[in-house]
Amino acid sequence: MKLLKITLTIAIMSLFSSLVSAKEMPQRLGVGIKNNTSESLPSLAAVYHLNGLTAVTGGIGVDTQKDNSKFQINAGIRHVIFHENQLHYYAGGQLGLVTFEDPIDGKENGFEANFLMGVEFFFTGLENVGFSFEGGLGLSSVKDTRIRTLADDPFRAGIIFYF
Repeated sequence: MKLLKITLTIAIMSLFSSLVSAKEMPQRLGVGIKNNTSESLPSLAAVYHLNGLTAVTGGIGVDTQKDNSKFQINAGIRHVIFHENQLHYYAGGQLGLVTFEDPIDGKENGFEANFLMGVEFFFTGLENVGFSFEGGLGLSSVKDTRIRTLADDPFRAGIIFYF
């Protein structure tokens, strides 16, 4: 019973914490780069904030290398759990299609479903440039069905410029 009370208290605090000290992002479009697919393919990315709490995301990556081509496209949604002036902590999901080929196995394709938690932060003086790090779990059906953990390092951070 005590654990239930603590869990409910944390959940309620999480819901209302996003109303405090928020960087205003409603109806802002951002474009940039990210790299969070199972085939490690850098992608052009877009983020559109519908309101202060919800954003939709998308990305597309292409590599036309002969006998080793790759393509991926994805779409997702984010919900901001916690705002600060220079930081958004969010959770969300992403669905995508992946296709690639290699000289031995030929073409392979499948889908990905990623369940993510992430942080997007802004440096003072660069309020239109967001840097994001994401982590979570991914389900991939490319070649074999597998579950994997996801985590960005500083060299795989997403960089988005907001208009």
